[in-house]
Parts: sequence; C-alpha cells; structure tokens
Amino acid sequence: MSRFPHLPETFILREMNEMEAQGWEVALYPLLQQEQETVHEDAKPWLDRVTPLSLRSPHLLAANLRAWLARPRKLLSLYLRMVAENVRSPAFLIRALYIFPKAVYAAERMQAEGIAYIHAHYATHPALMAWLIHHLSGIPYGIVTHAHDIFVNQTMLPAKLRDAQLVIAISSFNRAYLTDVAADWVRTKTEVVHCGVEPERYSPPERVYPSETLEIVSVGSLQPYKGQRYLIEACAHLQARGIPFRCRIIGEGEERGRLEAAIAAHDLAPHVELLGAKTEKEVAQFLAEANCYVQPSVIASSGKMEGIPVALMEALASKLPAVATDLSGIPELVRPGETGYLVPPADPQALAAAIEEVYRDSREAARRADAGRALVEQEFDLASNVRHLSALIAAIASPPAQAIGQPAEVVS
Repeated sequence: MSRFPHLPETFILREMNEMEAQGWEVALYPLLQQEQETVHEDAKPWLDRVTPLSLRSPHLLAANLRAWLARPRKLLSLYLRMVAENVRSPAFLIRALYIFPKAVYAAERMQAEGIAYIHAHYATHPALMAWLIHHLSGIPYGIVTHAHDIFVNQTMLPAKLRDAQLVIAISSFNRAYLTDVAADWVRTKTEVVHCGVEPERYSPPERVYPSETLEIVSVGSLQPYKGQRYLIEACAHLQARGIPFRCRIIGEGEERGRLEAAIAAHDLAPHVELLGAKTEKEVAQFLAEANCYVQPSVIASSGKMEGIPVALMEALASKLPAVATDLSGIPELVRPGETGYLVPPADPQALAAAIEEVYRDSREAARRADAGRALVEQEFDLASNVRHLSALIAAIASPPAQAIGQPAEVVS
C-alpha cells in the first residue's frame, strides 16, 4: 500500500484483519509509514508490524549494495525499463526513482521471509513496487484497482497489469474501464471482488419515520471529487424550501476552507457542520443517529472519481436511505428505485430534490433502506469477499508456500 496508517483506507485494514482471521499470515510493507493524529483502533496492533522502508536504513543500503554487486546487469536492465515506462510522467518517474532501492531491499527481505504472494492495493506506485519485486525475486503479485489509480494517470499501467498474476477490480465498471484502457486480454485475467464491510458492526436502530428534522450525514475526505460543495448548495435549496434538517459532514482535507466559505455564504452555519476526521467507531455512531445519507461525488477536473465508496456500504449496512450520484461503480450499490436514490453529478437541485423525497415519503425511503442492507449482506460482506479473494490468491501463490498444506504468507 502507499501509506500506513491512513484513516480513509479502512477497506484495506479490514481486509488484512479478515485475511488473518481466515488463516493467512500477512506481512505489511507500506511505501511510507506516516504519523497520523487520528488512528483507527483496529490499526493500532499493526503499527509494530510494519516493515520499515526508510532510505536512511543501513539494512536497505546494504541490501542494495549486495544486489548491485551480485546482479548488476539484471538491476540495470530493470532500472532502465522502469525509467522508460515512466519517463512521460515526471511526477511518476521521480517517485519511481525513490521506490527502486526500496524494492531491492524488500525483494531480499521477502525472499528471506518466505513470502508467497504480493498483494498491491492501487495500480500506481504500490503496483510498481510489486512489479519490481516480482522481477527481482520471482514472487507472484496481484493488483487491486480502485479509482484514482486507474482513472487519473495510466502511466505504465498496461505493463503492470500484463505481468501481474492476478488483477482485482472492485467493481464491474472498473473491469470494463481497464479493458478500454489496455486491451481485451485484461478482462480475462481480471476478477471483480468488492470491498466489504462487516454488517454486524452496524446495528440499525429503530428509526422514527417521518421525523421532525431530517438528519443528513455524509462521509468522505474533503477533496474536490467528493463533491461536498454540491451537498452544501443542496442544503441551501432545502432551507429555501422550508425543510427542517441538519447536515453533518465527516472528513478532513484540502477543501475545508472552501466548504467553510460556502457554508457562510449560504448562511447555513446553524444547519451544516464540518466534523473533521473520525474513527470507524465514531462514524458508525453518526450513521446510527442519522436518517439520510448523501454521497455527492463528482468527476474532478483531474479525472479523479470514486470507485465504490466504502462509506456508502456502511450507510446501507446501517439501513440508511442513501442519495448518491450516478457515476463509476456507485450504481452497482445504490440502485435507483431499489436500494437508494441516484442523481446526476454536480447537480445540487437534483440532489436537493432526492433528499426532499426521502423526507416527504419516509415509507418508501425505509423500504429502499431495507433493500440496501440486504444487498450489502449479499454482495458486500467482508468475510464472503475475502474468502473469494483467498481462493484466487491460493491458486497462484508460489510453490514453497503451497507445499506446507496451509495458507501462505501474503504481503500487502
């Protein structure tokens, strides 16, 4: 993975925990270990298990010296190929040069640890790291494709996909997108495995419908593609229509200043709150207190957009009526007329109309919320999806690990 701990990436943390619950031994290799003010409780036990990849480490420097002395032609050839594949994107190339010595060290260490398979979340630099280690060590690898890692910049993407033994798409939309970006061969080696949640962690309360005040909640980092500014504009329309509401937005990020200004400009301070970053447990509590969830995502100017937001899965698991925008893989979860309400992206009027529909027809909203919970249990259950993933990995993990007759060690 790119970094650990990283508050928004609960889906990776849950997957690691469930992999171990199902008998795998997981080794953790983040490209960057970061300091973070808010850390999920489930992430804390992993902090001491992180394999450090500091360029200042004498162990890393020694491993690179040994590798260059033992196989100079191999390393030079791989290095030049990496540069050639990334040279058209200066930002990617700079990071690739930074990653190369880390990959050399990680390859040596993974071989010593008996790692059987490398599981790379994101097709950007984590996948590059896995690609390099594979070519240095022969350890098979797979890539999980999510959102920005394939939608924004496809530098070296075909090469990483082609050499991967397994490609995971978190949605059918992603699998079709990868086929368009690369070629038809991608579809045949790509498996759709949804991210999952643990529905039992979200015990839906007995909500009272209709309610006097519409309690709206939205969860996501404060970034342009999350579209929170359109939710704030929609709240201005709700206020103009005389609908009593409170909207709480959970998350932190670069858009905070702009969102605060928008709240002030629309005189929404009594009704709209930016709550900042929250832990998984805190988010679950806010979902339990709400009676409408909104995911106002858009496609940013950079091309960045959602995969399938895990926060939406959590909302549906909480039996919340969900309003979301119609893009990427979202319709695979929020199905209009069935499990929620879909509106066009960047359309605050349509967003307000759908939220108002939840308020006006609470019986229909509750019906769709029930169906949403059932869909999550059927298709987005963490344990079931990890069992599927485990079977795919077991089929390609390197022979030494298979010989012991039990799940092998997997590195993320």
